[in-house]
Amino acid sequence: MEGKRIVILGATSGIGLAVARLFVSMGWQVGVAGRNGQMLEEVRAECPSQITTAEIDVTRADASERLLQLIDAMGGMDVYFHSSGIGYQNLSLEAEKEEDTLRTNGEGFVRMIGAAYLYFRAVGRGQIVAITSVAATRGLGPAPAYSASKRFQMHYLQSIRQLAAIDRLPLVVTEIRPGFTDTPLLRSGHFPLLLSCPSVARATVRAVIRRKRLLTIDWRYRILVSLWRMIPLRIWERIRLLGQ
Repeated sequence: MEGKRIVILGATSGIGLAVARLFVSMGWQVGVAGRNGQMLEEVRAECPSQITTAEIDVTRADASERLLQLIDAMGGMDVYFHSSGIGYQNLSLEAEKEEDTLRTNGEGFVRMIGAAYLYFRAVGRGQIVAITSVAATRGLGPAPAYSASKRFQMHYLQSIRQLAAIDRLPLVVTEIRPGFTDTPLLRSGHFPLLLSCPSVARATVRAVIRRKRLLTIDWRYRILVSLWRMIPLRIWERIRLLGQ
């Protein structure tokens, strides 16, 4: 797999950054994209011969164009990895937080996954990888927009797989559903079974290389998700979650 090219959007912190560093260590050419220009420069300085950077905000209309410019600068793309996302515990339903979440996890997700799909359709093959969440499997009262947007992402990826079949496109779509992970995104709340970012990144990289369709991280969350899916909705809707 050495020498392949991956673009990681949302790679200036958290899982995306950890995954980018792992692929660099494996000899891949890595496109690192995100909103934090200063962090992008710091990441590029770690290995300028393998890292190409681009400042991309998925909520802006020019994001897909900037993605194509990054791909061109790298000489092509074999894997697109979408790790860009935000979320809040929002018990007070602050409108700004809910709307920001939908813009990034909904509008931005569609914009970038769509751009990656069209690129791979043009070149005739590829792999799309996206970080969703175990939160996609049930509505979470303390984080309504986050869990709803992750459900949306899950269904969108399923639809992209079906579209690839219609187009007869040899495209692998890999969905990564981590449990709650110790990243800046979740440090503002109290979350059970918090996973370490390095362990999630390692499992993610293995799933990408093996071209898996779906990975739920880790075994505890695979059991937990199986159990909570069996809880009747009337009971689920009365459960207090996330330490509330």
